[in-house]
This record gives sequence, C-alpha cells and structure tokens, in this order.
Amino acid sequence: MNARASNSVDEREVSQFDRIGADWWDENGPMKPLHRINPVRLSYIRGAIAARFGRNAQALDALRGLSILDIGCGGGLLCEPLARMGAAVTGIDPAPNNIAVARAHAEGEGLAVSYVEGLAEDLVAGGRTFDVVLAMEVVEHVPDVAGFVATAAALVRPGGLFLGSTLNRTKRAYALAILGAEYVLRWLPVGTHRWEQFVTPEEFAEALTVTGLGEVETRGMVYNPLADRWHLSSDTAVNYFIAATRPA
Repeated sequence: MNARASNSVDEREVSQFDRIGADWWDENGPMKPLHRINPVRLSYIRGAIAARFGRNAQALDALRGLSILDIGCGGGLLCEPLARMGAAVTGIDPAPNNIAVARAHAEGEGLAVSYVEGLAEDLVAGGRTFDVVLAMEVVEHVPDVAGFVATAAALVRPGGLFLGSTLNRTKRAYALAILGAEYVLRWLPVGTHRWEQFVTPEEFAEALTVTGLGEVETRGMVYNPLADRWHLSSDTAVNYFIAATRPA
C-alpha cells in the first residue's frame, strides 16, 4: 500500500523507519530506546486493559480472548509480548521491511501474530474492529493528527479501549527528547523527531473526544537517570500515555 493513500501517514517517516529493517530487534541498535521503555509500556498497557475488561493484570494469560490492534507496529516489539499474554494480536505498518522483520521474528519465536502491510484505513474499509487499539509512539510521526486519531478510533469496537503514547510539545520535551536523546546521548538518529509535530495531552484528548470516545485519562512516563530506567508518573511534560473508551 502506498503511503500517499493516507493523509495520516508521512511517507518520509515511513521510509526512515523502513530502513531500520532487521535492526528492530537489536537491543543496542537504533531501536534501543524502544527496548528500554518496553517494560513500562507493557506494564501500562496490561494494567489499563485489565482494568477495562475486569482481568487479573498479574495473570500470565491476562489478555486471553481479547483482540488487539497495534497501529505502526514496526518490528513487533509490542505485538509479541501481548501475544504471549494470550491476546489475538494484529500488527499493521505501511513499511514493508518492518512487516517482513516482524513476521520472521514471530515465526522464529513460535508466536501467532497477524501482520498486515498497509494502512489503518484499510482495516476501517474492511469493517474491522478490535477490543483494544494501540497507537504507541505514532502520532508524533503523522501529518494529520485529527485524521489519524479518527481512523484509529473507528477501529475500537463498542466497549473497547484506545491506548496511545507520544511526546508533549513542551520546552522540556524539546530539550530532552531532541537535543538530549538525539544530539547529546545519541539514543536516536538525528532527525527522528520534529518538535512541531509533538502533540499536547489537551490536543490528543480533544481529537479522541470528537470521535465519540470518552473517559479520557493521561499518565506520564519519565526516565530516572540514577536508576537508569523508565517508570510511570504523574508528570506528562515529556512522554505520556493516553487512554479512552468507546461506550458499550
């Protein structure tokens, strides 16, 4: 599917992530930051889903029987652990190399994850809906946030849950996520992020609300340099999660 077919996909961004290829699963490669935040992302996702659907978040199969869509799944860093928790996971990404890597890795791990090369709009056109729709570290890479959120929200079935995460458009986020992470610490390739594309919690919440989703909540994610780890926080000034539900 050509990235030009959607105003919620930036072809430049797709090409940049497509070039990463097999490095998605290299914990010390260009995706090292995602590997580092994956534990806290999974903790948040599992907890939010368990609360919404009345599950035991500590159970090994806490997500069994639930369908989950990961938009912009990349190499499958979130899809695989969610599948291990029992969910029926679909990952979609417009970059063909990402999907090829994700499929090969899941097969090597013996995991049944459904990967789709294409756009979220394709799933909407096919009438697909899911219990949970994820858009993690995605909206800061799309040119039309409202359009993308509307598409993602259309994939949440009645009673379902939307979960997203992104970077806040603050001076702190510019200093830490761009100057610090890209230029000083070299955690990310220079040019990975553009500050003007960062989205405030208020903007994200408004985009969700106009689609009919409600009960919008946000939660921060911060890095502790002394402990060298990420954790959940009330501080949403840089990284944050956002959750919204569709009425049953």
